[in-house]
Amino acid sequence: MSEELPAREAMEFDVVIVGGGPSGLAAAIRLKQVSPDASVVIVEKGAEIGAHILSGACVDPIAFDRLLPGWRDEDDAPLKTKVKDDRFYMLFGQRALRLPNALMPPLLNNHGAFIVSLGDVCKWLAAKAEALGVEIYPGFAASEVLFGDNGEVVGVATGDMGVARDGAPKDTFTRGMELRAKYTLFAEGARGHLGKRLLAHYDLCKGREPQKFGIGIKELWQVTPDRHHPGLVQHTFGWPLDNKTGGGSFLYHYGENLVAVGFVLHLNYENPYLSPFDEFQRFKTHPLVRRTFTDGKRIGYGARAIAEGGWQSVPKVAFPGGVLIGDDAGFLNVPRIKGTHNAMLSGMLAAEHAAAALAAGRAGDELTEYEKGWRSSDVGRDLWKVRNAKPLWSRFGTAVGIGLGGLDMWTNTMGFSFFGTRSHGKPDSACLKPAASCRPIAYPKPDGVLTFDRLSSVYLSNTNHEEDQPVHLQLADPGLQKASEYDVYAGPSGRYCPAGVYEWVREDDGPQARMRFVINAQNCVHCKTCDIKDPNGNITWVAPEGGGGPVYPSM
Repeated sequence: MSEELPAREAMEFDVVIVGGGPSGLAAAIRLKQVSPDASVVIVEKGAEIGAHILSGACVDPIAFDRLLPGWRDEDDAPLKTKVKDDRFYMLFGQRALRLPNALMPPLLNNHGAFIVSLGDVCKWLAAKAEALGVEIYPGFAASEVLFGDNGEVVGVATGDMGVARDGAPKDTFTRGMELRAKYTLFAEGARGHLGKRLLAHYDLCKGREPQKFGIGIKELWQVTPDRHHPGLVQHTFGWPLDNKTGGGSFLYHYGENLVAVGFVLHLNYENPYLSPFDEFQRFKTHPLVRRTFTDGKRIGYGARAIAEGGWQSVPKVAFPGGVLIGDDAGFLNVPRIKGTHNAMLSGMLAAEHAAAALAAGRAGDELTEYEKGWRSSDVGRDLWKVRNAKPLWSRFGTAVGIGLGGLDMWTNTMGFSFFGTRSHGKPDSACLKPAASCRPIAYPKPDGVLTFDRLSSVYLSNTNHEEDQPVHLQLADPGLQKASEYDVYAGPSGRYCPAGVYEWVREDDGPQARMRFVINAQNCVHCKTCDIKDPNGNITWVAPEGGGGPVYPSM
């Protein structure tokens, strides 16, 4: 069929940015600030800017202060709720122990941060970028990296539209576009599908630790005024997770009686019967948490993977013709549960080096200054201080690991560490134990008031995909999926997916019943967990038709 397709039209730019999140938007704005005549375009797979953006979000304003110094005086700036009350708890069953703020490492202090909808922040940044002359193309998914004659990246191509499930063009077929550039910045977020290909193509992870991930699941609630405390930030760890399973929660009070509640679970968990979604629902039943939502209404839901490897796992971020920025590179600070500031700072740093290269008449070479510079920048300094928190937690469990991680963060503020730089060990896909060695987990039925099922949750995410299109969750070997993912690991895909995408369906009765693997791709909220956690790496997430996926309302 490819031989019969018409050639793609091409557009030329100085810089193409893949992804309209905080890192891509900050890079675009900084490029136009430094080099006003540069032609810059952002291509975004979401139906609109902010549609696929999901974060807590309690943001450190350092990047906003540097990118837009006068933003605090702007009436339309979406950073309005400043943190007033900062609380940390360890949960034990029905009890909660508050940790004194004085014992917490200074870098975990949230005072001075702002509670926001990151989707609204991105819409605001997009308006700033467009005012500077940046072109933004939402609803177009970059599906292919374009390479030049010397192996350098020369841009991306957007996916064809109007392709049927069997690969045949429909009446609505439209050929994708080639967006060619002197430099391409990849800002797709955690586990970016083009970034993943670039990591392999250029062997960018050589000499680095495996990237580690977590899944973050979030709900947005409208609560009663008497239960709303604007500026309250509450973090917990412990129950309902056991000591060997890493994770924690957040509650952020902001806006007009809004509370963002989320649960982050580290994807190096071992028990294939564990369900991150159901652990989150169970977490909300804790007395410390449930009282906030009494008589409230859930109005939003979403999920996404986050990169947790930190300093040790950041790959080589520059290659001929392009760079990785934001969570495509893995710049999230796990103990702080903050990545927006580093995403924006990395985008700004890359933009400055790209602008300098353009001014020198260069194109398609490697921006080595960005590769050399990020570790000594504010991004690197931020990640260096917390580099051992995740590996210590994983190695020693929650109770001991968090204590050792806290000690390490304290000593790192003074310039030394007892632990050096710890290793992460194996990738998350290799962490599951066979089901025969694990105990099934019985989760309570949702009550539809405080706790919910997956499908009603996905409904709130406004997720939609054109059903007659190629399945964007590609299964490499169906036989392996049955022989390993189901027979050995008891089908964890039906539990780790927070959107009900995967099902093992019994086709007949009896002891020799056949099991069929069903992929409900239309439910996908683009969290990428399957691409990370499948024990055989047998599922690959690729971009669906542009504009598909969730449309998050101010998440």
